[in-house]
Amino acid sequence: MTFWLVIVAGIALLERSLLILFYQPVAYSDTPSYRRLANTVLQGFANYDGTRTPGYPVFLALTGTDQRAWMGQLLLGFITTLLLFFIAWKLTGLPWFGGVIALLHSLNLGQLFFESNLLTESISTFFLILTMAGTLVWLRYPKSRTIWLSFLLGLGSAITLLIRPLFIYLPVLPLVFFWLDSKLSLRGRNQANGEDEEVQTVSHIHFSWRFTIAFLVPVVLLFGSWVTFIHKQFHEWALTTMTGYHLVQHTGNFFEYVPDEYASIRDTYIKYRDAHIAQFGTQTNAIWDAIPEMSKVSGYSFYALSRVLTRISIQLIEHHPILFLKSAIYGWWMFWRAPVYWSADALKLQTAVPVIKTAVQIQRPLIILVNLAFIITSLFFVFTELVALIRRKPALLTARFNDHTLYSFAWILLVNIWIASILQTLLDHGDNPRFLVPLQSLVVLWVGIFGYIMILSLKKRSL
Repeated sequence: MTFWLVIVAGIALLERSLLILFYQPVAYSDTPSYRRLANTVLQGFANYDGTRTPGYPVFLALTGTDQRAWMGQLLLGFITTLLLFFIAWKLTGLPWFGGVIALLHSLNLGQLFFESNLLTESISTFFLILTMAGTLVWLRYPKSRTIWLSFLLGLGSAITLLIRPLFIYLPVLPLVFFWLDSKLSLRGRNQANGEDEEVQTVSHIHFSWRFTIAFLVPVVLLFGSWVTFIHKQFHEWALTTMTGYHLVQHTGNFFEYVPDEYASIRDTYIKYRDAHIAQFGTQTNAIWDAIPEMSKVSGYSFYALSRVLTRISIQLIEHHPILFLKSAIYGWWMFWRAPVYWSADALKLQTAVPVIKTAVQIQRPLIILVNLAFIITSLFFVFTELVALIRRKPALLTARFNDHTLYSFAWILLVNIWIASILQTLLDHGDNPRFLVPLQSLVVLWVGIFGYIMILSLKKRSL
């Protein structure tokens, strides 16, 4: 174990040291809004406009400068690598497997370069992986199942949500699996002992209501406080004040169907949409240019316009579900395209630019293949499980998961990734490939686990 840990930590540290020497933090179009909100955080949330959840603005406020924020993200990226090593090692008991998964994270240029981007994805990745590591500890070590671990898992999931609203399901997912795991573990233990399946308690497996309360306390405090703040300040129950604008990223494609009572909003948006399509070939993000004039012609404020666009979009989706589904399916497919967000201008060693470009061109197709492998293998896994459930026989793959923790964690991985992939495209149709960044290494982990199980299966057949 020590050998692989040293290799993983050494390479991860070397990469980030090279970034510090030859790269610099990179700002994107979203970055100024996070900086602005960070300033309002320092003023006690005075004039906080609610356009973003507070997770990343708080991080920027705590770090203070772009340089410190960058250093913080590199540090969290380093820790994320170690957490992935721990997860993969403990799942299989194989240090080399943990080393491979951790190295695949560090050597993924999409992950590495994103740690220099002043956007939410890197710290989202850290808190998501941290929550998954805590979940594994809960599953693997029954004696660790304490109120404090439950509280910390709730806190980690709530922070992840407040950094990236896409993970709104995360505070529920571990609870559901902990409860299911306790039931499945109990039934498996009772069957093995020849006992009645109606036995209800095993002290170190039973999922106590105290754990649920401890988990939900930070979730309710953080999530509840934020939603209440948005409601009091902006008169809507939501995570941000941007819901309507995000939905237009879908419905803008068929905005011609907006009724005449909203003619000024409809016609103004279509004008900007068509101009955007003429320039970029897509209507994506046309809404951000159209907002000022749409507000002017309609008389609605920024917040009121968002609420109106929410109503308009919901009506359009209800009346034209096929058009919405076409947009959503395309956004879902874009989610898996694995782009690498980096800046040649930020590289101080310009002679390295062609090398990096070549590495990106080689690496991207490989990651896309891994993503496709996840889709295929996860669907195959679910199919075999459903068939086995109908036939009331153990599934072939379930039988190969001779470790209950590995089996349970594989399901959590699968459900986590699939929920995120579907939610991201239903709620927005913008930079969909970017939404995968926090989950990319979990996708790699799933494919690695599936491959590991298949190798075990082949070995058993050959004996």
